[in-house]
Amino acid sequence: MVERYPWQSELWERLTHRERHAHAYLFHGPAGIGKRALAERLVGRLLCQNVAAGEACGQCKACLLLRAGTHPDYFLVEPEEVEKPIRVDQIRSLVDFVAQTAQLGGRKVILLEPAEAMNLNASNALLKSLEEPSGDTVLVLISHQPSRLLPTIKSRCVQQACPVPRPEESLAWLAQALPDLSSEDLNDVLTLAGGSPLTAARLHAMGVQAYRSHVVDGLKKLLKRQIAPSPLAESWNSIPLLLLMDWFCEWALLILRYQMTRDQEATGLADMSKVIQYLGDKADSTQVINLQNWLLEQRQKVMGKANLNRVLLLEALLIRWASLPQQG
Repeated sequence: MVERYPWQSELWERLTHRERHAHAYLFHGPAGIGKRALAERLVGRLLCQNVAAGEACGQCKACLLLRAGTHPDYFLVEPEEVEKPIRVDQIRSLVDFVAQTAQLGGRKVILLEPAEAMNLNASNALLKSLEEPSGDTVLVLISHQPSRLLPTIKSRCVQQACPVPRPEESLAWLAQALPDLSSEDLNDVLTLAGGSPLTAARLHAMGVQAYRSHVVDGLKKLLKRQIAPSPLAESWNSIPLLLLMDWFCEWALLILRYQMTRDQEATGLADMSKVIQYLGDKADSTQVINLQNWLLEQRQKVMGKANLNRVLLLEALLIRWASLPQQG
């Protein structure tokens, strides 16, 4: 059974009351808000042979085959390895699937996630199927970063922004998903996840609190000259690089905000609040802006799966970070 999130109720009602479905949807929004679950729920409804009250019945032959992963008229496209691109050969297989006749006599449905993982060749190979799908075929694309998609891909889909839950909705869902966490810990992990509850649950499962504590402790020692950049970078080998880049981008932004407002209440989570204020008082704003620009460039490379030397990248970052107080 696909999980149903309460913040998606209104959108689901609109989708289920459509008299005619589009040949291609693009579900987009931040990661961790349940787009995949919503897409799978729609896939189930589109393939079900006995839709009841707007939902897949769960009992017909199509529903049972879909649950078993053997539905002949359903095609899933996703990276073959984590954080790898969707290859053009995968899209060519999709195109072949579109050209086939539905074996159960109904629709053919394709789910592709994340759409931005397609390289240029793969994106171009998909365009024909998006423009002129064969038979009663529905393509459902999911994107966490639609700005990275080709305009021609987006223009051929019905673009559907997926709802972001309100903080109280996220906390209520998290409290059920992570009942052992205190209210303070729930708020902290949700903040670390940028307000996305599913991302918060995933980060908690991977030990984000321990990662964060290790990073913050290392940065404080770095500023006190109790550890050098190189060994500190080495000690972060187990921490996801994109997570580190996200934290540093946020911290640079918080420093700039503090320099402009001197608002001690707007310095982020308590673990780094004093550090943000210290660097805001000691660093030159131009140097912080330069650091932020550099961070954004490096983050883009990380997201683009560039072949980076992780330790050298982090060492360069920490050297820049350690030099900030010397600029003020």
